[in-house]
Amino acid sequence: MPLSEQEQRLLDEMERSLYRNDADFVSAVSGRGRVNYGALVLGILVAIVGLGVVIAGVILQQPLIGLVGFVAMFGGVLLSLRRTKRVGKASSTPFPSTPTPSATQGGSRGFMDKLGDRWERREGDDRGE
Repeated sequence: MPLSEQEQRLLDEMERSLYRNDADFVSAVSGRGRVNYGALVLGILVAIVGLGVVIAGVILQQPLIGLVGFVAMFGGVLLSLRRTKRVGKASSTPFPSTPTPSATQGGSRGFMDKLGDRWERREGDDRGE
């Protein structure tokens, strides 16, 4: 079910506020860079070879061969998770600097302030005030 216009506007405002105020979250979500597909394919192949070596170590009952296979599998996984470095510096905010609805209406209050006011009005309405 799609969001209404008002819900979409509120969601966009919440996202802008989150990206402006929580730099740690933005860096965690945006990741370190783009996926390196060559490293991904090579890492998967190394992990598969490592799995084969582990199986061979179990069949031959040689723990050292199994350990070498495990290290190869672990290295393959690390290699496949490696990302490329960013070429250019990205903008600090992923959203363009558009005025929020509260700024265009003359108010400088944040989303959470307005939400708190709505909650207080609702509590007042429930009590019959």
